[in-house]
Amino acid sequence: MAFILSQSNMISADLHMHSSYSNDGELSVAQLIKRCTEKGANFFSITDHNSARANKEAIELVSHTGLDYIPGIEIDCIYKGINLHVLGYKIDWKNITFLELEEDVSSKVMQSFDQMIDNIRSIGFKIDKKAVLDTANGILPSAELIAEVMLSDRKYYTSLLDAYLPGGERGDMPYINFYLDYFAQGKHAFVPVDYISFDEAINLIRATGGIPIVAHPGLNLKGCEDIASELLDKGAEGLEVFNNYHTDEQVKYFSDLVKETGKLMTCGSDFHGKTKPLIEIRTFKYREEDDAYLRKSIQEIYGG
Repeated sequence: MAFILSQSNMISADLHMHSSYSNDGELSVAQLIKRCTEKGANFFSITDHNSARANKEAIELVSHTGLDYIPGIEIDCIYKGINLHVLGYKIDWKNITFLELEEDVSSKVMQSFDQMIDNIRSIGFKIDKKAVLDTANGILPSAELIAEVMLSDRKYYTSLLDAYLPGGERGDMPYINFYLDYFAQGKHAFVPVDYISFDEAINLIRATGGIPIVAHPGLNLKGCEDIASELLDKGAEGLEVFNNYHTDEQVKYFSDLVKETGKLMTCGSDFHGKTKPLIEIRTFKYREEDDAYLRKSIQEIYGG
């Protein structure tokens, strides 16, 4: 997947990033906040996968900076058989519902792990299940971690890994590219996980005082972008229009959609660290003509 990055010199916000509380995030909360300071992300939100635990640390640490923080989470869910991600902003992160969600997702992902290993071996890759779990060290194993383990030890080498080695056609971001090539929905090694429904995700966020926004709709709805209007009708309060995944055409489509419907527009890098090394905080596709609407949306989320 090609990532076209263009850092905005206008907007100083990044409302989509991941800490080490995400199973594919690299930096601690403290390191992430330091990075935000360095990159000029004055408004930011940590939106870990199905976990709200980073928010306690972030709120405590941000008080010593000049940054404005919005509590967040990113929830996996399903709509009409499509895997979606919904961002929740200004949530009551102390609510026990989020711990229950995290435990539920963790259990389901662990139940899928054996099948993930079996599927990737069936293609011809060599990998040891125990090595992945040992490397995970108590964190949920992921497709990206499987790639990291295989690429870090010659004993797992097969020609199938050539594309992910330095200089290979998928070597610019090998871990996430491996996930996209083999474990994304519809790919050969994909293992479905029984995530909550889109409606349940929306209701959970709203019930805890939050604002639900559909993350990178162009990535999950590629080829059926018109479904985004249904998601807005069914409770999403906005779309993440600006990120590192949308084409120019998708940016325009989603921008026009939120403005026509009076919904919120957000921006986010989806920073992870080593999993997505080409993606940096406060770096994402951006259109200056949407600057005023985006700023208004962010202020509404922050102060609403």
